[in-house]
This record gives sequence, structure tokens and C-alpha cells, in this order.
Amino acid sequence: MIRIPVSASRDYRVLIERGLLDHAGEEIRAVTKAEAAALVAGKNVFPLYGERVRRSLEAAGLQVIPYVIEAGEGAKSLENYGSLLRFLSENRLSRSDVLVALGGGVTGDLTGFAAATYQRGIDFVQIPTTLLAMVDSSVGGKTAVNLETGKNQVGAFYQPAVVLCDPDVLKTLPEEEYRCGSAEVLKYGVLGNAAFFEELCRRPIREQEEHVIETCVCMKRDIVHEDEYDRGQRQLLNLGHSFGHAVEACSGFSILHGQAVAIGMALIARAAAAKGYCDQETVERLTAALRDYGLPTETDFSLKELAAAMALDKKRTGSTMHLVVPEAIGRCRILAVPVSEIPDWLRAGGAV
Repeated sequence: MIRIPVSASRDYRVLIERGLLDHAGEEIRAVTKAEAAALVAGKNVFPLYGERVRRSLEAAGLQVIPYVIEAGEGAKSLENYGSLLRFLSENRLSRSDVLVALGGGVTGDLTGFAAATYQRGIDFVQIPTTLLAMVDSSVGGKTAVNLETGKNQVGAFYQPAVVLCDPDVLKTLPEEEYRCGSAEVLKYGVLGNAAFFEELCRRPIREQEEHVIETCVCMKRDIVHEDEYDRGQRQLLNLGHSFGHAVEACSGFSILHGQAVAIGMALIARAAAAKGYCDQETVERLTAALRDYGLPTETDFSLKELAAAMALDKKRTGSTMHLVVPEAIGRCRILAVPVSEIPDWLRAGGAV
């Protein structure tokens, strides 16, 4: 088993092992004294793995109370957040119990935010079932729900008690979702690990899943340790996200997060080259890698639509927005850009 320690406001470990779902109860028992566990899972995930995790939790002596949510970004609403809180209260979960998020980033975000706020804080565990969640969203403590005006507008920094990654569950992940996770994996190579990027170009992620998950988690762990509350270097993890969130919003979230991040990375790389921050070779290597993994690099949304969506982005600070700009594969910088100049950046990235 791979055990990665994470040092933050709460220290915990990320565990990576095939077949780990069958031992989830033991690992959760090792970090919490809970008597009851609310098992929160998406409606597509619960039929696949819900009963398996329930059996493991019950074998470890936990009373299990399942709660199934809708699939997709729409589940991260204030309404669903309120429904989950009512469910916890009606089932008399106490602060000494635990929430278990079984699913992708949406399930983890919603469950984590409920855990952060229910009775002023209750333990929660991440059991990610998507590649994207394993390499990125399950680690670092960001939890949130969406408002009609934008994504992740209401949330909290709240670290899990443990993260359990079982790569075997990726065998049932739809191809489109796997590609979305690949976008986040490539992001790590671009923002800070050129050698890893080259590995990903030579050998498919599917052939090295444990290594990929471990590498990404360790990179994120180190960044979060230095900047848990996203005031400095942690913003590097937003590579592709400022433009990508705008693409998501314009599509009404019909474009998946990983697809939008891929488009966002391609847009910012082209803009960076046009403005002299990187060379054309960097753009070509990045876009080629994205396409090799079946990811989009263009958007049909207009410059006007994208700029309007970015104006609502939570990463905006007053009249400034921080963009993560690639300088080369393996090196990026955080650039403070006046909001008034965002349309010019979008235009330089290829938006019209």
C-alpha cells in the first residue's frame, strides 16, 4: 500500500491500493471513533460500490446510513446541501460520527462542505471513484457548492480524516470521465514536473495508475502544505481553470470539468505565447498531449460570453484576476491581470 502523509490544519494520509474498498471500514476506524457513518454516494456510483463499502463499514462496527445524490454538477446546489444537512439531523448523527463521500469531485465537494458546517464540524472521509478526484479534488480540503451566479461560490477549507484511493474502481469509469481526469493529470506535469509530463506522453495513464495518482497527490500535498488557504502558490493549481470555469458556465455545465480545464489550458497557453511568456513549442506540446488523450482544445463560445462568465469567477480580487501562465512545460507563473484586460487575453488565446 502507498501511504502519503498530508500536513495541513489537520494531518491525514492518502492511501492508494487496489482492493482498498474492502478494507475501508478498518482504515476509517483507525482515524475516527465514530459509531455511525453517513455514506453519501451518487446515484451512478452507489449501485456499483455502495453495498461493498457498506459491508466493509459494518464489519468494522459502524452503523451505516446511506444517502444517494443526483449525478452531475447540478447536485452541488444549496437545495441539495440543505437536504443533506436535514438528513443528517433527522438521523441524529452527532459530531463524533463520520460522513463518507463515495464518488467523484461533486460528491466530495458537497459532502465535505456539509461536514464542515454540520454541528460546526464532523469528520469526513474521501473515497474517490474517478481519476480526477483521486489525483486532485479529494486532496487539499477545498469543499463547496455552487450558486446560480457561479461555481464553488459557497464553501470552506476543511480537511478529510483520510483519503482512500482504490484504482480498481477506475475499471468502471466511463471513458469520457477518464479523459477528464487525464486533463488534471497533464496539468500537474505542465505546472511543475516536466519529467512527469514526458512520462505521460510516452506511456498511457492506464498503464501506470498508481504511479500517476501518487505523483499528483504528492505534488498537491507539497503545494497545500505551503499555502493551505489559497492565498499564494496554491493558485498554481488553477492552471486552465480560470478560462475553463468560464467554458463550463457558458455550457450550463454540459461540458465536463476536465474537458473545460483542457480547453482552458490550451487557451491560456496560446495567449501566453502570443504575449511572449512562452514559445510556440510549449503550446504545440501541450495541445498535442491533450489531443492524444482525447481532450478538446477549442471552444465555440464567444469572447463576450467567456468574459462575462469570468467576471463572476471567485478567483477575481477586486479589479484584478490571477491567471496561471505557462512559461515552459514544467514551469508556470501566477500573473495578476486587470479584469479590463481579460478580453484581450481571451482574444490572444483564440476566442472571437
